[in-house]
Amino acid sequence: MESEPFHKVTPLLESWALSRVAGMTVFLKCENVQPCGSFKIRGIGHFCQQMAKKGCSHLVCSSGGNAGLAAAYSAQKLGIPATIVLPENTSQQVVQRLQSEGAEVQLTGKVWDEANMRAQELATRDGWLNVSPFDHPLIWEGHASLVRELKVSLGTPPGAVVLAVGGGGLLAGVTAGLVEVGWQHVPIVAMETRGAHSFNMAMKAGRLVTLPDITSVAKSLGAKTVASRALECAQECEIISVVVDDKEAVSAVQRFLDDERMLVEPACGAALAAVYSGLLGRLQAEGRLHQALASVVVIVCGGNNINSQQLQELKTQLGHS
Repeated sequence: MESEPFHKVTPLLESWALSRVAGMTVFLKCENVQPCGSFKIRGIGHFCQQMAKKGCSHLVCSSGGNAGLAAAYSAQKLGIPATIVLPENTSQQVVQRLQSEGAEVQLTGKVWDEANMRAQELATRDGWLNVSPFDHPLIWEGHASLVRELKVSLGTPPGAVVLAVGGGGLLAGVTAGLVEVGWQHVPIVAMETRGAHSFNMAMKAGRLVTLPDITSVAKSLGAKTVASRALECAQECEIISVVVDDKEAVSAVQRFLDDERMLVEPACGAALAAVYSGLLGRLQAEGRLHQALASVVVIVCGGNNINSQQLQELKTQLGHS
């Protein structure tokens, strides 16, 4: 008997405001209403459930927040302890939220990669398991559930799927899902912010590229190197890689808040910028997307690393009026 998944089936909303901006029907896949506030629970929940069956007794995760929350939530549901290792600059808000999910939090290193090394060290202990935020086949398998829901909601394929790329876990899961439901011809518009654009660099080079540093404010997209699987996805589906500036991502967060009364983090703003920065029209003009695009699905991946004060600070920092 297969145990109930930890994720919820999320709403797919047709957005009047975004459709008007895009000049085509825009559907929002609202992953921001998942337990733990982001899509991460799909893949990480699935991974943790499968690993607990194999006898894992302690979860370790290094995550700038969203993956860590999903791991902590999963551990609590499974009744096993979780240790979350985060960079030292993690906000107090995130640390407290993780502790409220019952996790032990360790702060180490300046960036995610350093925290990740510590997590891998801990995971060598007996029965301990490192939960990768994005780089495991079970995680992609869990994320693929999102596309099965799209198939149920829409019936017919959308003209494109727009998503944000951090480490490439969502991209790998959506690719697997599209192939699974027979929608592999649907193009994926893969959005990143400059300064966290490790997928775009890899696509251009035809191999994995490691960014020297993460300079984008979209910290949740801050993997210096994407999963190698993310590059392989480009062989299976049509992936259009686009990079926007932090300013465009943060502007999209503000406009989305005003249009839909939902607050998401800049990582998610990168995906929304495909609409708000007029990118879909530009891609059509360049012949990279079909002229007769009737609809797109934007995956509103969500995220916890934002509140009204943080949004105000980001806008000030980036020189928004």
